[in-house]
Amino acid sequence: MRKVRGFVLSLSVASLAMLTSTQAFAEKIMKVGSWLPPKHIMNSEVLPTWGKWIEEATEGRVKIKIEYPGGHPKALLDQVQDGAFDAAWTFHGYSPGRFKLTKIVELPNLGADAEAASVAHWRINQKYLAKAGEHKGVTLAALFTHGPGQIHLRKPIKSLAELKGKKIRIGGGVQTDIAKRLGIEGVAAPGSKVYEILSQGVADGIFMPMGEKRSLRLKEVAPFTLKFPHGMYLGSFGMFLNNDFLASLDKKDRDAIMSVSGEKLSALAGKSWDADAVVGEKDARESGNTIMDATPEIIENFNKLTADMEKEWLDSVKDRGVDAAAALKELREVARAYKKK
Repeated sequence: MRKVRGFVLSLSVASLAMLTSTQAFAEKIMKVGSWLPPKHIMNSEVLPTWGKWIEEATEGRVKIKIEYPGGHPKALLDQVQDGAFDAAWTFHGYSPGRFKLTKIVELPNLGADAEAASVAHWRINQKYLAKAGEHKGVTLAALFTHGPGQIHLRKPIKSLAELKGKKIRIGGGVQTDIAKRLGIEGVAAPGSKVYEILSQGVADGIFMPMGEKRSLRLKEVAPFTLKFPHGMYLGSFGMFLNNDFLASLDKKDRDAIMSVSGEKLSALAGKSWDADAVVGEKDARESGNTIMDATPEIIENFNKLTADMEKEWLDSVKDRGVDAAAALKELREVARAYKKK
């Protein structure tokens, strides 16, 4: 009897071990490459929330792990495609030769916040732009924008004319086109290096959303901001997934991940950037920063200087084989009509 009990006990232990091993084997960890500080809104709010959605949707079979490469964010897209990361997010402007159509959401005077713009960005891409294949090689999980882009400076200005000749860090995309029209000397640097270049005097200012006054400590090195009602521009970002990683999952888990990505993830990211801009401005003001609202004269001057940018963009994407004019018209309609849930 003792031998039988011992055999049953051994069998139970073995079965439990096998079950535990199977469960551990079944669980997938999705490595998400990120950048900027851990406290940045993308790393503290957006990615963790997406991870929670994924874990719930897959019943715990897939979880995410945020990893910080520490390198230039323009490398992340290639790293996802090569499999170094299973997913990542980055700014389209860091790959100017590859991405032309994504500038559609960055053009001045969209008249919408980041949440509305992000939802419109996703919908218009799916309807008009995806067929151009700019995201070929990866699976697109979201499209979104940061909050309204403003000018943050080491010293105050009273007019756009005073920007001529100044060294301003620009991130690429539409920012480059705006900088040319303002007579600015562009300084190229990733977002993770902006504090350094401003504190060392390499740059006189920077184009960035208001949230970075806090998250990147711009309030310490660029205490003056010229604020436009909806910003001078928006910045286009993408969330990308590695195709091989997705293929390694069961179909139900692939479908589950995509069900909490797309427009849902795009809206989350845009909404989070909007909220971060409010927090960043409040913190900057409380820290003694000067936030100057753009006067009607400054806004009119800016609109005149950038009036030809729409046509320039339309001309630049003629080789993409899409109805860019219709896409731009509808993007603006969707963004301006968007109602927050």
